[in-house]
Amino acid sequence: MRRIIFLATFLFTIVASAQIFEPVKWEFESQKISDNEYELIFTAIIDEHWAVYSQFIDDGGPIPTEFTFEENETFILMDGVIESDENKVTKHDSVFDMIVSKFYNKAVFKQKIKGNGDNVIIKGSLVFMTCDDERCLAPIDVSFEFNLSSTGASIGKETIIDNVEINDEDTNSILYGLSPSDITKSDLNCENEYISVVGDVKGEKSLWNIFVLGFLGGLLALLTPCVFPMIPLTVSFFTKKNDQKKNSGISKAILYGFFILAVYLILSIPFHLLDSVNPDILNEISTNVWLNVIFFLIFLIFAFSFFGYFELTLPASWTNKTTQGENTGGILGIFFMALTLALVSFSCTGPILGSLLAGSLTADGGAWQLTAGMGGFGLALGLPFALFAMFPNMLNALPKSGGWLNTVKVVLGFLELALAFKFLSNADLVKHWGILKIEIFLGLWIIIFAGLTLYIFAKIKFPHDSPVKKLSFFRISSGILVAAFTVYLVSGFRINKDTNTYTPLTLLSGLAPPVGYSFLFPKDCPNNLECFKDLKTGIAYAQKVNKPIMLDFTGYACVNCRKMEEHVWPDKTIDSYLRNDFVLISLYVDDKKELPQDQQIEVNRINGGTRKLENYGHKWANFQTQFFQTNSQPYYVLMSPDGTQILNQPIAYTPDEEDYAQFLQCGLEVFNQLK
Repeated sequence: MRRIIFLATFLFTIVASAQIFEPVKWEFESQKISDNEYELIFTAIIDEHWAVYSQFIDDGGPIPTEFTFEENETFILMDGVIESDENKVTKHDSVFDMIVSKFYNKAVFKQKIKGNGDNVIIKGSLVFMTCDDERCLAPIDVSFEFNLSSTGASIGKETIIDNVEINDEDTNSILYGLSPSDITKSDLNCENEYISVVGDVKGEKSLWNIFVLGFLGGLLALLTPCVFPMIPLTVSFFTKKNDQKKNSGISKAILYGFFILAVYLILSIPFHLLDSVNPDILNEISTNVWLNVIFFLIFLIFAFSFFGYFELTLPASWTNKTTQGENTGGILGIFFMALTLALVSFSCTGPILGSLLAGSLTADGGAWQLTAGMGGFGLALGLPFALFAMFPNMLNALPKSGGWLNTVKVVLGFLELALAFKFLSNADLVKHWGILKIEIFLGLWIIIFAGLTLYIFAKIKFPHDSPVKKLSFFRISSGILVAAFTVYLVSGFRINKDTNTYTPLTLLSGLAPPVGYSFLFPKDCPNNLECFKDLKTGIAYAQKVNKPIMLDFTGYACVNCRKMEEHVWPDKTIDSYLRNDFVLISLYVDDKKELPQDQQIEVNRINGGTRKLENYGHKWANFQTQFFQTNSQPYYVLMSPDGTQILNQPIAYTPDEEDYAQFLQCGLEVFNQLK
């Protein structure tokens, strides 16, 4: 739990390069100290300038080294893990600005155990974090195993974990009954094959969409009490200084705006490092149950902060340090001024940035999505300072600060409250809790937006609201729009007679739970289709009925997957293909249900290193990356009934019904030629 919380915040504060570092190697050995007592020795070999942290670290600091042992009947733990004082240094850590204990060059940890019987089997894992003087790496999990005989000799793994060799053929056979070498692309072609460039086009469109959304978020941030009053003050500071020419003031204001953009772009850099180390990392973060619950709680806090019940601020020491940096003068001083604005405006911009982070993590292309969003946000926030410096007369057209700024904050608070339940819904879906199904979710959103409607019409008030003597035209029109959206939400309870489910709401695709996730009209598969959620079972059925397969790589928290299922698949032609001509196998890459013990095995990553598969999401994500060299969802592959031939070019998100129908038709034509 602690690791997850730290990771969610740590990614925003550390700037790292795109190089992959492996500064720590672990070695494992055992010693027999009596007839049935052993000592397990864990040794970390640490590169120069890097350090591994002690087990004993105060809250708010780095992740401590932690050991977890899988309980079994062959051994009993004696006391806890003892760490050697050799190479241990306790001093101030510049990265975390606190006193910590850490090891340089070498760290040794020992655990005594008492064995039961002749063969003692100890399995477990350790988590550690490593930093140098400038950067830290994300916490790393390392598995270990000891097989000890009654003589004290180790008869199992006693090696460096990074050197464990894994036979891909064996693991793939166990997990999937297939190997990548078994799968070939059919050399047959259909008459009008749809060659998808959707992945590239989608990526470009998505980045631009996220950029625009980030820009809009930045514009909203400008209209908050934390930022808006700063515009005329800052512009005047640059343009009216006696010791500089007008052109010099304009150039400094432009540079100030540029540095605001740069600050927010810098925040996205750590995500690119993580994405290069592990292509699935952002998906794992976005679908992590506890991280989504944390987002839910954070967004609740953001909402009530916007409502005016308390103020969110960053530690005063942060702003004090940046304010001191402003006195350096020149370009560096301007940079620190921009950084100070970013920090002092956090109480207003933080919730909007949080929404941007969360949205980027739940979208394909995570790291670049975040960079695009941060770029749009920073541009919108920095642009006015440059524009008003170049055209100071425009300042006169700005509205005066007043109660309307607080109204903007409260409206944002309602939006944050609605988004909070989106993240709780993600956790609910991947863990199958069944507490936030479509009826409850829509009901909560109806209440929230009905409340927003009443607020806009001044029927309810919050602590810092000014008296509303007369409703402006803008306020009345906004209230009517929100009221219309509330009615639209109510229409989500209409029943679709064809599928015997609620009618999907286009505007809520990917935000609300699937309509089949329901108390009254539960459906295990989209649109009441027949589907399989296990590869081997689906292939066996496809061979039995002699129908081609459609592999559907999807996710419970996948926005574009819901859009495809709710707005493309219902097309009559497509629905007919999926219902009558194909065997649908839906593989959820974010399913947190635990795998059987015999499938919880180490596998090779396609970009180096290994990982342990612990749940079904891990299994299907590994299948997609190993067999098809992609990790985006949705992703559709048409295959022969035995799963050994790819019928045509796989495609990703394809919102055009005709293109998607052409893709299915092409695969069916190739299959008929193979008969």
